[in-house]
Amino acid sequence: MRVLALEPWHGGSHRRFLDDLVRHSTHEVRAVTMAARYWKWRMQGGAVTLAEKTRELTASGWRPDVIFASDMVNLPAFLALTRDRLADVPVVLYFHENQLTYPLREGEARDFTYAYINVLSALAADRVVFNSEFHREQFFSALPDLLRRFPDYAHVGTLPLLRERSEVLHLGLDLEGLDAARADAEARRVREPGPPVILWNHRWEYDKDPEAFFRTMNRLDDAGLRFRLILAGKTFSEHPPAFERGFRRYAERVLHYGYAESFHEYASLLHRADLVVSTSRHEFFGIAMMEAIYCGCHPLLPNRLTYPELVPEHLHRPLLHAPVLYDDEDGLFEILKRVLRGEDKPLPGDVLRAIPQHLAWPQQIRAYDALFEQVAQA
Repeated sequence: MRVLALEPWHGGSHRRFLDDLVRHSTHEVRAVTMAARYWKWRMQGGAVTLAEKTRELTASGWRPDVIFASDMVNLPAFLALTRDRLADVPVVLYFHENQLTYPLREGEARDFTYAYINVLSALAADRVVFNSEFHREQFFSALPDLLRRFPDYAHVGTLPLLRERSEVLHLGLDLEGLDAARADAEARRVREPGPPVILWNHRWEYDKDPEAFFRTMNRLDDAGLRFRLILAGKTFSEHPPAFERGFRRYAERVLHYGYAESFHEYASLLHRADLVVSTSRHEFFGIAMMEAIYCGCHPLLPNRLTYPELVPEHLHRPLLHAPVLYDDEDGLFEILKRVLRGEDKPLPGDVLRAIPQHLAWPQQIRAYDALFEQVAQA
């Protein structure tokens, strides 16, 4: 089976997802992509470039059985521009995120143009897939309010049909790549003994709430508790000032600061850590957290967003080990305090590694390949 994959934002987690999908699928997946910059222009005008590249790809006679497009694609525009070639090819739309519920910076107003591009794309697709149940529920809960903003012909009645066409497929994880870094990282841990290592491996942006993370670290430090830090994750030319303040305070205890240049280096950092913390205000899936858990980090996660969905319920607050979920910042502080004092034990490594095991790409790709087959044959 031939699959045409469209991704106008071929960078970061979008790139890793698509590259791994292409590598693991049993079908012939050809990707048409654009560089990951100018996200608004990608959603507005990227369809023209994607259509041109698709015409080049199909000029020699290659024709897809199904189209797999990311949420950054203006799908109606793409389909209109390729209707002479692909008019009867079914489409799967995959939501990594959406522009209706993505959190805004303080004082920023939402431009509903991009949210409505998401809606139109979903209406144009034959199947709509979300990366988590939380994401799907949040999107459909917000849609009525969006549609009622319009003066007439709001088409609120289309929502039940749209939901019927939707489903959830979690991302796959490159567990083999994580395993490849394990031996060297564990040897380094032996050479560098010391207090427990707390990991930050999220994007350095406001929606991950680094201010809350460092407030908690400062409270732990003020209480005389010993710990070290790994501050990894995607960085940008401008990032929240909490990181620089945190580095100044903890410089001698920071084992790594900034973006890891390779996946192997990134995986090694995860294996060197003991605890991983999320203070996120926004998370549609949480791939960084699942990777850290697989590498043996006991997670501390807010009891909201997608996290309760990703961790088995019996591990949310286990009887014999430290909790995984916390309700507020004080709760996060209390759990970390007890762990650092040795009063609560982290979950065993084999239990942690088992949590994301089902997301390994060799297993997860079966669901994606089956989806392509179902849609193509419908």
